[in-house]
Amino acid sequence: MKNSAKKVTVLLFSLLMSVNVMAKDNFSVCWSIYVGWMPWAYGAQEGIVKKWGDKYGIDIDVVQINDYVESMNQYTAGQFDACTMTNMDALTIPAAGGVDSTALIVGDFSSGNDAIVLKGTDNLADIKGQDVNLVELSVSHYLLARALDTVGLSESDVKVVNTSDADMVSIYGTKDVTSVVTWNPLLSEILSMPKSYNVFDSSDIPGEIIDLLIVNTDTLKDNPKLGKALVGAWYEIMGLMSGTDQAAMDARSAMAEASETDLEGYDAQLASTEMFYTPKSALDLTNSKELFSTMKNVAEFSFDHGILGDGAPDAGAIGIEMPAGVYGDKGNIKLRFNPTYMQMAADGTL
Repeated sequence: MKNSAKKVTVLLFSLLMSVNVMAKDNFSVCWSIYVGWMPWAYGAQEGIVKKWGDKYGIDIDVVQINDYVESMNQYTAGQFDACTMTNMDALTIPAAGGVDSTALIVGDFSSGNDAIVLKGTDNLADIKGQDVNLVELSVSHYLLARALDTVGLSESDVKVVNTSDADMVSIYGTKDVTSVVTWNPLLSEILSMPKSYNVFDSSDIPGEIIDLLIVNTDTLKDNPKLGKALVGAWYEIMGLMSGTDQAAMDARSAMAEASETDLEGYDAQLASTEMFYTPKSALDLTNSKELFSTMKNVAEFSFDHGILGDGAPDAGAIGIEMPAGVYGDKGNIKLRFNPTYMQMAADGTL
């Protein structure tokens, strides 16, 4: 009986190993609705992601998750190989959760797409004493802290109310909610409501809220073909959507429809986004000293708010590797800005 059981165990192990080997040819990417991430919906819909996957002999499933935080949680839990998220959230969710993650694509930075909205007043200082609805401990929280500092206030002067992005528009429409911090396309919808004022937005802190495609570092290391396919697909989409011809307008119109707006509305969101349509523009930020300074600020904010993980002794508890250097613990690097694949795109070697 013991020998038979052992044989069964070995057989099951062999089958599992075979499944794991096969799984290396199948990958999944999750994304949520945001102006800078709609290209993934378009790339999947038009077969661009499939084309690049076929080039490298792999299958890539692109999946929309309606709740942004949930998408990152699922990635961190290992349900996806890659996920769209901001620089701060990449640090505080997967990296802080112990998942070594790589910023494969630096897609853009928010230049007005994230904002604080007040009802009935255009004066940021009037936020004092108010309840502020936002996705707690996200970049919205970071934006609020940066804004409060400009008018001599601190978080103790307001009450943060944790609110899902999926509920933000409906909650703002209620009488009792007077202040929200959110991002597009939700932001545009909220600002279209009566007596709504943008009192501070990400254009006031340029280059600090960066939108990324994050990939599991071990998965990328073992499967460089995944990095090549995703980056190749991305810059093909960038080339298609960034022009002024009919093909570009058709592409952006499809992205607009998927985000429940029209071409005019989507183009307005793009106008408040510093999109990196070329790999060179993405590399300029990725390789810069400014990125190092930004990530240092983000790490310090995250530590001050207790979101770098249990027992983090200081802001440098999690190492962040960038071309300009490593911020934090070099023995515990969990977030990496890797320009390798974007450089391949710039060099035309994908």
